[in-house]
Amino acid sequence: MSGLMRGRARSMRHEPTEAEQRLWSLLRSRRFSGFKFRRQFPIGNYIADFICLDARLIIEADGGQHAESPHDLTRDTYLRAQNFHLLRLWNNDILARPDDVSETIWATLHEKPQ
Repeated sequence: MSGLMRGRARSMRHEPTEAEQRLWSLLRSRRFSGFKFRRQFPIGNYIADFICLDARLIIEADGGQHAESPHDLTRDTYLRAQNFHLLRLWNNDILARPDDVSETIWATLHEKPQ
């Protein structure tokens, strides 16, 4: 992993969006059955918003700019090739329906073979 990617990830951790802040408050401190999440984690040439390495789960907090993005398709293909499962959550759902978001994350963590 390059120093450039680590530096960019560190910078992104210090400037989260409102949705990322809310999602981090749900994920931090092993609140999902002890699953540990990290935020703004570099993988190759990409940075995952949130990642649980043990569950091989990446959670992305997405705004409208991500709808049908060719860049995201390329990125998702790469991350899946690294054996990660991706869960994309819309920012407005994170902000307006945190209980539903928590249930979705819980179900995703528990449907995957560990």
